[in-house]
Amino acid sequence: MNLTETARLSVAPMMDWTDRHCRYFHRQISRHALLYTEMVTAPALVRGGATQLLAHSGAEHPVALQLGGSDPRELAEAAQLGQASGYDEINLNVGCPSDRVQSGTFGAVLMKSPARVAECVAAMKEAVTVPVTVKCRVGVDDQDPAQVLPDFVQRVQQAGCDYLIIHARKAWLKGLSPKENRDVPPLDYDLVAEMADRFPDLPISINGGIETLDAAKALIDRGLNGAMVGRAAYHRPWDILSDADARLYGAAPAARTRNEVIDRMKPYIAAHLEDGGKLHHVTRHMLGLFAGQPGARTWRRVLSERANVPGVGPELLNEALDRMQQPDRLAG
Repeated sequence: MNLTETARLSVAPMMDWTDRHCRYFHRQISRHALLYTEMVTAPALVRGGATQLLAHSGAEHPVALQLGGSDPRELAEAAQLGQASGYDEINLNVGCPSDRVQSGTFGAVLMKSPARVAECVAAMKEAVTVPVTVKCRVGVDDQDPAQVLPDFVQRVQQAGCDYLIIHARKAWLKGLSPKENRDVPPLDYDLVAEMADRFPDLPISINGGIETLDAAKALIDRGLNGAMVGRAAYHRPWDILSDADARLYGAAPAARTRNEVIDRMKPYIAAHLEDGGKLHHVTRHMLGLFAGQPGARTWRRVLSERANVPGVGPELLNEALDRMQQPDRLAG
């Protein structure tokens, strides 16, 4: 996999959101954007034997596994499990600020221990042949990002990091919730762009506050190797992903219309139900497909209210489309 090319646009790892059903759905809208798993902890894989967390479809590629952890040996073992499962990239989480992650001594708290991060990266690089990458913040708490970030970047580069994704905000480990940490600390795109200039041999993607494909492309045009989009890609997937293949990869669009995407999801949903899965496992990720369009509210309402009704299957997507066309529907 040519990571520098593939990662021109990526969808961020998001807990409780970017599961395998979400990734399959996103892949129907873009063939080329790089998709990430939710964070999977190395202890869960290595000590807990929870290899079911690695389940994914071959249709999701290119897809990266994000790991959480701080023990080099354990992360190396987890990375090997990820590679054996077929993931195209192994990513280390050095950005999540939640209390649960801090208690495990990984995530954004590792910004305070760049030497440990470098050890982890080196151990993972030695253990696998797929790219090893890092997703970090510009700093945490009272750190001065302009001082600590260059040192952090240099250390992970020397350890063998193949690609770095920088969330252009600080993380406050105390005093702000994970949700507030995604919005409250100010964005510093200039500092991330400076890192791309200072470390030209290390591909760098930027993350944080990117709401449109135009904004992503503008940051790439500024000199970043790629842009990672989070919540906007989840809540407005068509807006972010449908033109990405043409505009960023010079390829034909994956789908011409939203209805094409819906048609492709029906056999996937049917197979999931046959395997004992629940309809809402899949449809909950499709609520934003018509975001900003007439009838969007009706689409969301039908999927939300009817996905848990016993016996309902893929035909619910047709029902939602039909309801969107009815004169008495609520405007979206």
